[in-house]
Amino acid sequence: MNDGALWFTLGPCLALILAAEFVNGWTDAPNAIATVVSTRVLSPPLALLMASVLNAIGAFSGTAVAATIGQGIIQPEAVDLQTVGAAMVAIVIWSTAAWYFGLPTSESHALVSGLAGAGLAVAGPSVLLWEGWSKVLVGILFSTFLGFAGGLTLMVTIYRFLSQKSPAPMRKLFGRLQILSAALMAFGHGSNDGQKFIGVFTLALVLGGVLPEFGVPYWVILICALVMGMGTAVGGWRIIKTMGLRMTKLEPVSGFAAETGAGLTILLASHFGIPLSTTHTINTSIIGVGATRRLSAVRWGVVGSIVTAWILTFPICGAIAYAVARLLR
Repeated sequence: MNDGALWFTLGPCLALILAAEFVNGWTDAPNAIATVVSTRVLSPPLALLMASVLNAIGAFSGTAVAATIGQGIIQPEAVDLQTVGAAMVAIVIWSTAAWYFGLPTSESHALVSGLAGAGLAVAGPSVLLWEGWSKVLVGILFSTFLGFAGGLTLMVTIYRFLSQKSPAPMRKLFGRLQILSAALMAFGHGSNDGQKFIGVFTLALVLGGVLPEFGVPYWVILICALVMGMGTAVGGWRIIKTMGLRMTKLEPVSGFAAETGAGLTILLASHFGIPLSTTHTINTSIIGVGATRRLSAVRWGVVGSIVTAWILTFPICGAIAYAVARLLR
């Protein structure tokens, strides 16, 4: 294949990957700062700027998650650039629709289901790799149980040791601490979610013959991190409203507990190359924090809509990717 023909195929595929990364920036990355905005510790523009920068920095913190996505979900040698492109089309369609309605979707779930659907259309069930999918399942457990337990445990601990303190100084103290916890959450998102599309971008370069083997170049990290940051800055407010204002009433102390619990869970997963959903993790952490007051403090109708979006992500993205991959062939 000559250079012109190569870039005629590879160029659109890379553009679709960056489009999916941009959508990731406006639907998933805002979860990192939703609580710090809802507690009015930071204004939306300042919080979005912080999230954009720290998401980009977090993407440079390692490549373990990128390797899991790029090499562990589907067999690279069994697919082609059209397969990857079909998965990205599914992500952009589904995530944009969810963003329109203000629903925070999981780009992690959208990505793995999109790759699986497109891979099944091209090569059948044998294309799926258990090693990577086992990490995806572990990630679901991490985000569900560790996220909830982290938020709840931190909130109970804070109440136990600081319940007798004067409210005004505590609000001021945790207002400052929440800036740090929001920064931790944004960095964690970049270290996990930010790496996923870096892995797919690198996979496309391998399939296109630009790279001889899978290894993430720094310029790929830089491009994907910048695109994700731009997506956060452009479209993050819809998701911030749902996450930070509609699920439960948050104060600086509860926002700090939710962000810290979720952020530590995400960083632990990133260390082991486990792709997990930032949306899922911060949601369950917020629910854990809200449940320490009383279960009725959580607006379960909003939670139900979010959970429905999570559940639908797997079959819808998989089906769209399957259909697009079949059409392209």
